[in-house]
Amino acid sequence: MLEEIDPEVAELVRRERARQESTINLIASENYPSSATLEAQCNILVSKAVEGYPGKRYFGGCSFVDAVENLAIDRAKKLFGAEHANVQCITGTQANYAVYLAMLEVGDTVLAMDPIHGGHLSQGNPINLSGRIFSFIHYGVDPETERINYDTLSEIAERHQPKMIIAGGSACPREIDFKAFRKVAEDVNAYFLVDMAHIAGLIVAGIHQDPIPHADFITSSTHKTLRGPRGGGLILCRKKYAEKIDRAVFPGLQSAPLMYVIAGRAVLFKEAMSLSFRKYQKRTVENAKTLAEELMKRGFKLVTDGTDTHLMLLDLTNKGMSGRKAQSILDSVGIVANKNTIPFDKRRPYYASGIRIGTPALTTRGMKEDEMREIAEMIDLILNDPDDGDIKHKVGSQVKNLTDKFPLFSKEWQN
Repeated sequence: MLEEIDPEVAELVRRERARQESTINLIASENYPSSATLEAQCNILVSKAVEGYPGKRYFGGCSFVDAVENLAIDRAKKLFGAEHANVQCITGTQANYAVYLAMLEVGDTVLAMDPIHGGHLSQGNPINLSGRIFSFIHYGVDPETERINYDTLSEIAERHQPKMIIAGGSACPREIDFKAFRKVAEDVNAYFLVDMAHIAGLIVAGIHQDPIPHADFITSSTHKTLRGPRGGGLILCRKKYAEKIDRAVFPGLQSAPLMYVIAGRAVLFKEAMSLSFRKYQKRTVENAKTLAEELMKRGFKLVTDGTDTHLMLLDLTNKGMSGRKAQSILDSVGIVANKNTIPFDKRRPYYASGIRIGTPALTTRGMKEDEMREIAEMIDLILNDPDDGDIKHKVGSQVKNLTDKFPLFSKEWQN
């Protein structure tokens, strides 16, 4: 039908499908949802308008979409052991905004991770809405260990007395100690928010410390390690904050949620309760550790000298190239990554001094440690000799052979 109505869009979709199938995806914030999740999103639910919450809608004809949203809520609460869940936010960023709107006043002080050190844009970047409305103070990592120093964190909190403290970000290769964060928050009487967008799947599998016993609020997207739909935000909180959080989402930030995406999230939460999902998360981390070790063997500098999670940061200062250039070189042979700042980066974020690499998408395709070793070899070859035509051809051929062996819709992909 799409081919008949709009062949131009149909052709672009085909090309994007071919691109994804034929490239090695190392972007840590990308993944491939299951066929069941895709089916839940691509259906008649796309046409249903709703406002409000189940049982309290502002439109008629909501009995079935109410049931869908209640399923998503109940499954999210069960999956994470949360007292309350809101599944209506369109993005993880919007979930952060909802918590701010619910609990903060304009100009309140918030302590969060410096975006240059791994924090997210929505955690007080001065060009972001969050940084323009609230007074964000940032902590970073220790210049020697490149890890969070919790004593320093405590000193900053004591000095600035924030109303809220945030843990979590978009480029944190090491496990975060939520218990230590909670202690700091209690010492200054601050709310404690955990942004688990990147590590939610690892938390489900018990690989990363669980924030539920420690945090007042937890936000997440659903498309990274959770392997669910893009366009999905999640808020978990203690029951006493439920009404404020729900009112902040609707009518505070948005009117109609996307019911077809909420259906996809309901499927995701069910899939995430399975043993195969937990095995997938463990393999994702094992793949990341192997890839990190293999890159370091080849002379690459990694921030914190390794990883505990699904991602790593390559510090390219010893290679004499920017992250932007490395991203372009890798892309030319079918290896997709993203430029990323490193702690204390002297380059502007658009150029950056590093690249961020993650293993969720590769693991979803069924790749294991042997493939990580091969990918490390490819990265080493092309970044050390980007102008050598023979090497470029060799690596390009390796990429094709590897992606042909692990198609997107393999049995592993569906499990």
